[in-house]
Amino acid sequence: MIGFIGLGIMGKPMAKNLLKAGQALMVYDTNPEPVEELKEAGACEGTLREMGQACGLVFTSLPNGSIVQSVLFGADGAASAMKAGAVVCDCSSVTPGESRYCWEKLHEHGIGFVDAPMSGGEPGAVAGTLAFMAGGEQKDFDAVKPYLEMMGSSACLVGGPGIGSVTKLANQVIVNNTIAVVSEAFVLAVKAGADPVKVYEAIRGGLAGSAVLDAKIPMIVERNFKPGGKISINHKDMKNVINTAHELDVPVPYSAQLFEILQSLKIHGHMEEDHGGIVQYFEALADVVVKKMEQEDSES
Repeated sequence: MIGFIGLGIMGKPMAKNLLKAGQALMVYDTNPEPVEELKEAGACEGTLREMGQACGLVFTSLPNGSIVQSVLFGADGAASAMKAGAVVCDCSSVTPGESRYCWEKLHEHGIGFVDAPMSGGEPGAVAGTLAFMAGGEQKDFDAVKPYLEMMGSSACLVGGPGIGSVTKLANQVIVNNTIAVVSEAFVLAVKAGADPVKVYEAIRGGLAGSAVLDAKIPMIVERNFKPGGKISINHKDMKNVINTAHELDVPVPYSAQLFEILQSLKIHGHMEEDHGGIVQYFEALADVVVKKMEQEDSES
């Protein structure tokens, strides 16, 4: 049996895809609603300790590293009952240091650990097309890879413990800064009187085209900020980027500026929106809104 801890925006559809693939699944979350939903889909519910006793492989998908450590190593945590040879696969976005701490603690008891954060957001989690970037030992990655492939379209072992989390931070630097640059560009275009949909159609096939552009501009012009990746999660991730970079003496000027943009969005109540909502910072500066134009306006 497989265990799954954390049934939020990402964890719930990931767990459902394991069930769809025919896996026996035990789930845990502090929120009873997704637990009931997964039970209706065929999973069983267990405490953290019960999961440790019953499951040779446990996945975690949680908001931050301190919560990951709590569910594993707290009183009656899952790790307290896990047997040597079991494996924990953490799909949360945490710091490399937090991942290495989990690996070391579990390694002492003969339990494997893989840090395997993912990219693709809620749409990828629902569709089963997530891209997993993993850190850990080869034998532990080999044990979890078939299950990662049930939840995603790719799973790559990048390096040793913590390197999956490093790769995720690099991913977040690229994604979030790209959203910010795309936002700035489209605010400029709209302020000049251009139709953002036509601008998007004109540039998406050229060098400026990207997965980020294709994912976010259709949402932005419809003013759809329903979260696939919340600003709050990306705010946390970019803070992790800056802290990790400072520990390594790596200057990250663009990411530092972006973090301050996210801080501004936090102050103005946008944390629970999709990170495509970063555009709202630039819109406020220019007093313009990037949205689909009315038909008569776009033809004039």
